[in-house]
Amino acid sequence: MQVWPGQAYPLGATYDGAGTNFAVHSEAAHRIELCLLHDDGSETAVELRETDAFVRHAYLPGIMPGQRYGFRVHGPYEPARGQRCNSAKLLLDPYARAISGSVEWNESVYGYHFGRPDSRNDLDSAPHTMTSVVVNPYFDWGDDRLPRTDYHRTVIYEAHVKGLTMLHPELPPELRGTYAGLAHPAVISHLTELGVTALELMPVHQFVNDHRLVDAGLSNYWGYNTIGFFAPHNTYASWGDRGEQVLEFKQAVRALHRAGIEVILDVVYNHTAEGNHLGPTLSFRGLDNESYYRLMEDDRRYYMDTTGTGNSLLMRSPHVLQMIMDSLRYWVTEMHVDGFRFDLAATLARQFHEVDRLSSFFDLVQQDPVVSQVKLIAEPWDVGEGGYQVGNFPPLWTEWNGKYRDCVRDLWRGEPRTLAEFASRLTGSSDLYQDDGRRPLASINFTTCHDGFTLRDLVSYNDKHNEANGENNRDGESHNRSWNCGAEGDTDDEGVLELRERQMRNFIATLMLSQGVPMLSHGDEFGRTQGGNNNAYCQDNELAWVHWPEPGDDEEGSLLAFTKTMVWLRRDHPVFRRRRFFHGRPVEGTHDELTDIAWFTPQGDEMVARDWQAAHAKALSVFLNGHAISEPGPRGERISDDSFLLMFNASAEELDFTVPVSHGEEWQVVVDTARKEGVPPGQGPMVSAGDELRLVGRSMTVLRRPA
Repeated sequence: MQVWPGQAYPLGATYDGAGTNFAVHSEAAHRIELCLLHDDGSETAVELRETDAFVRHAYLPGIMPGQRYGFRVHGPYEPARGQRCNSAKLLLDPYARAISGSVEWNESVYGYHFGRPDSRNDLDSAPHTMTSVVVNPYFDWGDDRLPRTDYHRTVIYEAHVKGLTMLHPELPPELRGTYAGLAHPAVISHLTELGVTALELMPVHQFVNDHRLVDAGLSNYWGYNTIGFFAPHNTYASWGDRGEQVLEFKQAVRALHRAGIEVILDVVYNHTAEGNHLGPTLSFRGLDNESYYRLMEDDRRYYMDTTGTGNSLLMRSPHVLQMIMDSLRYWVTEMHVDGFRFDLAATLARQFHEVDRLSSFFDLVQQDPVVSQVKLIAEPWDVGEGGYQVGNFPPLWTEWNGKYRDCVRDLWRGEPRTLAEFASRLTGSSDLYQDDGRRPLASINFTTCHDGFTLRDLVSYNDKHNEANGENNRDGESHNRSWNCGAEGDTDDEGVLELRERQMRNFIATLMLSQGVPMLSHGDEFGRTQGGNNNAYCQDNELAWVHWPEPGDDEEGSLLAFTKTMVWLRRDHPVFRRRRFFHGRPVEGTHDELTDIAWFTPQGDEMVARDWQAAHAKALSVFLNGHAISEPGPRGERISDDSFLLMFNASAEELDFTVPVSHGEEWQVVVDTARKEGVPPGQGPMVSAGDELRLVGRSMTVLRRPA
């Protein structure tokens, strides 16, 4: 076998049509062997002799795509000093573009012997671990280009590759649960008819099923346990894991782009699947433990953990930062994704201990000409001290607005003293985003997501029911701000069922009529349930998969039809997706003396301070002036729209709402969540200024005044 010196960059395995360049970084290693793996279980070792800036490299002519490989690192094994090199462990390439196989939880994949954590384990892990794969980077993208949908036109749909497609009746069995399933016309048609513009995929970076879960007969369904930041997860591929997963993912992105749908990845750069000091040695730990992980200062055997997973990546390490930025650029430039949602993003800002919005990570993202131009969404919290950082991320970023979720849930379950905060959440959360120059679109609004109750469960359960997870119902959030509407779980009580349906319509309507960017959770549009499980991270089965409604299912079909109506109402009317905050005054140059927004009591009087603070108050109306939109159109033109009056009755009693006499003479009812279908048939009834409308308890009505 010929071995040429090769190049130190790019890192990983790079195929050029004639051979492959291999490059790997380690400051800890004394010597690194590249191991080429053969199907008969044998391997060929090649020492990487060339070194540049701690990067060892070689070029091997004739090594083709599909070749499996790994690294063996010779170096110090002194856990008390943070060093854990062991050449008996076959290690994944941190830059592997594809990964083959899965981890078998044999003792050999650990650095110690079971029951003796201070021992050294020299058993060969190669027969029981995953392997890196050389991939062919060439792909015919055709005329593919990023849709680049503006935030104010964006509707996000959070989904799981397998969960969304596994039970779809129109998909061939071999495509269910796969990237190819996402690209199937039946799935894409559903998304486009719903009005979705962006598909936010739960983790598709290669992840590992935890030893504990496998022993319990469960698995890491959600995938927040990354081991390969450049590799698409191999079990989501329908036709192979020797690089086929890369091609299949690209084909899915291309198909979604053709439908005008962006692809956003939920990424987990805060920790890896190697866990704490008792975790396996799969890649980073054996390459250069001190360079990749945050270690305890007083005893470097142990890991600092702000993620609740056992470890945290070292965000002040130049090599960790380089790896993250290289990964982000790779997924944009080579895989054509449109943005990222960063799991536990507060951890990425912990350069030292505190969450720091001036950390190096944010600086790198801000100046990067590729990454800075795609959608960047933070989950703005972690489990460390001071980790709840909603509203504190830099101006380039948008955020999952947990305060929006909590407030909207509190309003509709009837909590007192919620009106003032609800007004802020409905109008884009200016209290969180205005001071640092951001706008309403910095708020990713949601009432449900993968983590927690589904929409149907939110209105069906007071308490979590996670017994299937095997942790005696101790896991998952206990304070869900949910309300079961009078009965816990399944019931035949028609009154309870009717109220639950109304509450789901209330949540959907509120979400779609709020300023900011709405996000739906997959299956909520037809009321999927997880039986009260609010932490289905380990349930890779029908409990967590989306059950698609059967044709003619009136109950689920009506919610789906209502959701479509609300999404398209939002998309058709710019007054619901403003790019600037409301001013609370008339807008200059519009020749309209009315303010851009106004708040009213149910009696039709403008709200005053005591109305906002009244503990018992659970109802209001808000006027949105379509003639007073301050931001210009794409060519500088003035934007004008219909005006709307949103009436919210979150109390349990019927209330009479008076149409304000000063903000329009004639109105038409366009939404009424008290109706089973949520919208009046055909043209809704007309009402006049001063008229009274009776809203049943826990319902909302929307009136439209034509421009």
